[in-house]
Amino acid sequence: MKINFGEYCIRSYEFSDKEAIVKYANNYNVSKLLRDQFPFPYTLTDAETWLIHACHQDIETNFVIAKEKEMIGAIGINLQEDVSRFSAEIGYWIGEPFWGKGITTRALKVFTEFAFKNFNLNRIYANVFEGNAASEKVLLKAGYRKEAILKKAVYKEKKFIDQFIYTIFNQNFDQLK
Repeated sequence: MKINFGEYCIRSYEFSDKEAIVKYANNYNVSKLLRDQFPFPYTLTDAETWLIHACHQDIETNFVIAKEKEMIGAIGINLQEDVSRFSAEIGYWIGEPFWGKGITTRALKVFTEFAFKNFNLNRIYANVFEGNAASEKVLLKAGYRKEAILKKAVYKEKKFIDQFIYTIFNQNFDQLK
């Protein structure tokens, strides 16, 4: 899969992304705002393990954000099951040299449209940790709205912090176009 947006694209993972993953993911400023399953330090072994998964997905839901031929970040959804089967959690990250340039907002808009068109979804939501104002701004600019605050729901950096839930609905997304 490949979706172009300006000089950037969202595309499928490739094993050749290994060096770029480490280059941009091995950054405390990136990892401190993500779940603990996103390791720091981020090693070549971590990248290889992830790529084995990402390049062999049964249903492709995880993708690269890239500039020309180099991966600079990632975006994906986690499809929910059972009574939540029409919902998906979205997540993303981008390398620090690309922060503040609007790339993530554009990628999120493009990917949200892709997810609604290709999966039978009513709702897409993102979990944002307290202190990640940049991600909150990205979500708002992409049409997501703050739905909930889960007080002290996350244990990160040896303290309890709030988690914010941002949501967009399929019908609302169509109205934003």
